[in-house]
Amino acid sequence: MDTNPTALLLDLAANARDLTDRDALQHLLAAGHRAWCEGVADVQSVIRREAASLSDAQLAERCTAADAAWEEGMTRGEAISALAFATWDASPAAMAYTELAERAARLGVSLLGEDFM
Repeated sequence: MDTNPTALLLDLAANARDLTDRDALQHLLAAGHRAWCEGVADVQSVIRREAASLSDAQLAERCTAADAAWEEGMTRGEAISALAFATWDASPAAMAYTELAERAARLGVSLLGEDFM
């Protein structure tokens, strides 16, 4: 499988579609979680670099366009994090992870596994 978080998440979700083996599904979910975390961190790095040259007003516009409104009292860093999360959450990779997690949940599989429930 691919190590690029986006490609990996798309592959994992595709592999999980017809999977009924709970152990295998738990393994895919764990790999997907790691890829999701890596993907959101990658997007946050990109957004942070892009936002460095933006004024607060420009950043607020980008936040609003991504449905991550810069709320009163938020710091610039919090706004950048909200923008990064909204950007990632709208990506095909994040949607694939949601699909994977929902498939796992329907079969009673979670990141914690049975030992912790």
